[in-house]
Amino acid sequence: MMEDGEIERLIVRMRRTGYDTQDCEVKEAVRDIPKTLPETISAFSNLRGGLIILGLSEKNGFKPAAGFDAERTCSALQAAGDKLEPMVRMEVEKVPFEGSVIVVARVPGLSPQEKPCYIRNRGQYEGSFIRSGDGNRHLTPYEVDRLKESRVQPQHDLEPVEKASMADLDPVVVSAVLRRARSLFPRVFGRLSDETILVQLGCAVRVGGVLRPTLAGLLSAGLFPQQYFPRLEVVFTVFPGTSKAGDPATGRRYVDSKELVGSIPVMLMDTLALVTQRMRTGAVVKGGLRVETPDYPIVAVREAVVNALQHRDYSPEGRGTHVQVNMYSDRLEITNPGGLYGATTIESLGKEGISSTRNEFLSRLLTYAPYEDGFVVENKGTGFMTIEAALDAAQMPPPRVRNSLTFFQITFDQRKENEGGFSGSSGKSLDEAILNAFSKETSLSVKELTVMSGRSRPSISQHLRKLVGEGKIEPLEAPKSPKQRYRLVRKAEEN
Repeated sequence: MMEDGEIERLIVRMRRTGYDTQDCEVKEAVRDIPKTLPETISAFSNLRGGLIILGLSEKNGFKPAAGFDAERTCSALQAAGDKLEPMVRMEVEKVPFEGSVIVVARVPGLSPQEKPCYIRNRGQYEGSFIRSGDGNRHLTPYEVDRLKESRVQPQHDLEPVEKASMADLDPVVVSAVLRRARSLFPRVFGRLSDETILVQLGCAVRVGGVLRPTLAGLLSAGLFPQQYFPRLEVVFTVFPGTSKAGDPATGRRYVDSKELVGSIPVMLMDTLALVTQRMRTGAVVKGGLRVETPDYPIVAVREAVVNALQHRDYSPEGRGTHVQVNMYSDRLEITNPGGLYGATTIESLGKEGISSTRNEFLSRLLTYAPYEDGFVVENKGTGFMTIEAALDAAQMPPPRVRNSLTFFQITFDQRKENEGGFSGSSGKSLDEAILNAFSKETSLSVKELTVMSGRSRPSISQHLRKLVGEGKIEPLEAPKSPKQRYRLVRKAEEN
């Protein structure tokens, strides 16, 4: 059901911009429902859902369309959802609006296991759509395949590399993997042969009686995986400005660019060395001691690069795309092919208990692969939490993320000098800064305070809970409401 005033507020916003939105499609539908409506239903279902409003004229300023028949349109709209696979059941309502009646349908976003949603008589590859801006576009075959992957656990990382041999694996790393496996699980692996353990861990597989490394084995312990997969690499590029256009004054597109190859542990080490070499490192004095302050906390960068290499798309279609690490004059961007997998969404990143692994054999092997004084990953589902915590400890804003079916990107803004004392505050002084912000505003949300302070959402939420418990601020909405706002506790007026 629609919330009171929801449709009115949405139409007012569209009148101001002159366009419908990524989450809302508007059509007159005077004679009949549009032939493209199934495409819109598919597009919304394959994203996060959306609204369809029929009976409004976009070209006439989103005013009620003359001659619109709401009763007939309701029946036809429900039938449109039957043309899709799976069938889409929408909430359809007739809504009074400015002396007329319009029809509003809420299209649900489908679960990952149900996607792609496509027009049945056109098939998956011709009938699957997604919302782009205020319109719909065909999903590419690559995007359709990525959606289908969420139905069954992909095992591209377990594929044997038949042209490779066990001699392509680094014997030092292989020995370390075997040693760690036997150490962690002596009852399982203690009496097994090296070959059996490598097969059971997904590092190798027998093909025609011959032991061959898997893709996961090459990536975690290979000497030179790029011999067989040239684009499974990291490309590190330093740009002189804030875009790939380069410096118009000199015509120089980039300052430096390197291809980094080898196994994931080697590419990780080389990438971090280049980031450390290229970023600035300043210093501040705290408590009489000089403390170095780099542009980007290396702990956060490490987690981001690991995630890009561990969770990227390793399907045959994705193997032609490398991981990009781009350093601009104002930010660091890390981009990998393939978006978030399974139940993981942008909203769930950094939250406990929500984690999906696209490459489960590779991810497990990386917990055994040695790296410096530990191992490449922990596989505890805490990577994004570690990134947020490192940025928060450095008093820097949280990372910005972009996600699509084809790529995932995380961006770190370059460290800036703290302004106004708010973003540099911590502990008790941060509480004081938050209270000072409330004294200047009627109410504030967690998001607004996050932007104002440059601190992470978990950090601001923790301080708000503390201030609520101390009776200094109060929530204005029910607990866990997505519209939650806070204000200073109003003191009782004196008689």
